Amino acid sequence: MLTPQAVQKLFETLRQLSDEGCSILYISHKLDEVRDLCQSATVLRNGQVTGETDPRKATSAELARMMVGSDLPEMMVESSELSNAPILSVSNLTLEAESVTGRSLKSISLEAYGGEIVGIAGVSGNGQGELAAAISGERITNAAEDVVLEGRPIGHLDAGKRRDLGLGFVPEERLGRGAVPPYELSENALLTAHRKGMVKHGMANRKKAREFASHVIDKYKVKANGPEAKAHGLSGGNLQKFIVGREIELDPRALLISQPTWGVDVGAAAHVRQTLIDISRSGQAVIVISEELEELFESCDRIYVICHGKLSQSLNRAETDVEDVGLLMTGIGSQTNDSGSTTEGFDYAV
Repeated sequence: MLTPQAVQKLFETLRQLSDEGCSILYISHKLDEVRDLCQSATVLRNGQVTGETDPRKATSAELARMMVGSDLPEMMVESSELSNAPILSVSNLTLEAESVTGRSLKSISLEAYGGEIVGIAGVSGNGQGELAAAISGERITNAAEDVVLEGRPIGHLDAGKRRDLGLGFVPEERLGRGAVPPYELSENALLTAHRKGMVKHGMANRKKAREFASHVIDKYKVKANGPEAKAHGLSGGNLQKFIVGREIELDPRALLISQPTWGVDVGAAAHVRQTLIDISRSGQAVIVISEELEELFESCDRIYVICHGKLSQSLNRAETDVEDVGLLMTGIGSQTNDSGSTTEGFDYAV
C-alpha cells in the first residue's frame, strides 16, 4: 500500500511510460484509481467479462455495478451517543520489536469509546501488526495498565482471557490465523465461538457448532454450501464475512479488526463496513486498522496515524482529509496539538 502522494508519483511514471509507447495492463479493485489512470477498462466477475468501458466517462458506481451485478448499498452512518468513559484504552505503550524485521512501539496512547469507530492508518510495516498483537493479547505488554478494557487492566492477560472479558479480534490474515483452511466452517466457528455454549466438560458440541455456523452464513450473507463447506473453498470476501460475523455474534464490548476489506470485492467490502458501523452504533467500540484511506474515511469517526512505531493524536474525520493523513503517514505532516500549537511529524510521540 502507498500513501496518496506516492500513488500520484507512481501514476506520473506510468503515464510517462505510456507516452513513450509502452502498453500497460493495470489490474486493480480501486475504482477511483482505474478512472484516474486508464483509458479503457474490462470488468471481470466470476471469471467472465461483464463489461467494457472508458472509465474516464463512467462513474465508480457504474463500474461497481458491473463488478458485483447490482447497485452497491449506500453507507448509512447515523449519529451516536458515546459512552461516558473509553471502553478500550492504550496508555504510553512501549514495546520492543521481537525481530529485526519488526517495528518497536513508542509511547502509544489511544482511546476508543462505545458508539464510535476509531481508525488507525499507516503504510504497511510501521507497527500496525505489533500494535494489534499488543491489544489482542497475542503479545503480553510490559505492564497490565498498558491496555485497559472497561476500566480493567488487561495487558498481562493472554488473548483467550481478553476475549472472555469482551475483546473481539479479527486478524489481518484470514487463512491461517482467522480460519484454518482445510477445516469446515462449523469447525472454524469453534475457534473463538466455543464460548457460546459449544463446549461442555471439554467436549465440543458439533450440532451447536453447525447451528452457529449456519446462523452466521445466513445473517451475514456468506456464499457457502452450508456449515460443512471448507474455509479454503470460500472466496476471500465470503470468508471475511464469515470471520467478521463469527466475532460480532460473540457480542464483544470492543472489536479490533485489521485490514477488514483487504482483497475483498466492492460488494463484500460495503457489507463489512456497514456491519462495523451498525455494531458501533449499538454501543460497542470498534478499532479498524487499515491501509485503505478510502475505507477509513468512509466509516470511521476518528483516525490515528501510525508511522515508525509512533501514533499521532486523533483526527476528527470531518475536520481532516486524505492529503493531511497521507502526509502524516510519511512522517512529515503536521497537526495541532491540544495546547493549540503546531507539531511537526511525530516528534511529540517520542
